[in-house]
Amino acid sequence: MSEEKDSLDNIVLTKINNPNKSNDLLSFSLSLKINGRIRKIFNQSLWEKAYNKFDNTFRITINVDLKSGNKILYSIKFVKKAVFFWTRNPRIPHRIWIFIVKDDSPFYPESEEEAKSLLFDIEKIIELKPSIISKKNSKIYANVKISWGKHNFTEPTRLEGKSNEEEIQLIFS
Repeated sequence: MSEEKDSLDNIVLTKINNPNKSNDLLSFSLSLKINGRIRKIFNQSLWEKAYNKFDNTFRITINVDLKSGNKILYSIKFVKKAVFFWTRNPRIPHRIWIFIVKDDSPFYPESEEEAKSLLFDIEKIIELKPSIISKKNSKIYANVKISWGKHNFTEPTRLEGKSNEEEIQLIFS
């Protein structure tokens, strides 16, 4: 029996606006999901086992390059963290629970599914200055690289994927 692999799925880049002026910002929405073994095993009993072995922070690093052809237009790096902690919250029937840090804000999920969604479903708004794009008509796509380190429950992992292409038309004044 082969072990399930981790993967990046549904990598979608969507153009939010198309500026009429060359000084307006171009906005894109990037969404993707991390699926596979890590998502399947990521549950409360794993959090408790990891916490008991002093492995209480799981960090995912996301690198995104917006590209047109082979030219990198914009790069962004951000991190999501899951922190396992001892809780005394009467609404949570477990001793060890989790909070997720995304965009520098902590989120306290009320269920395992909500925790998986907060950690493994990624949505990011990316804004570009049109001046970095040299052609009036360009196709832009996102190269995504995601990684995490070794933990009691997983080996170091690197995942890569590419989004769809979004065509943009600029009006230079």
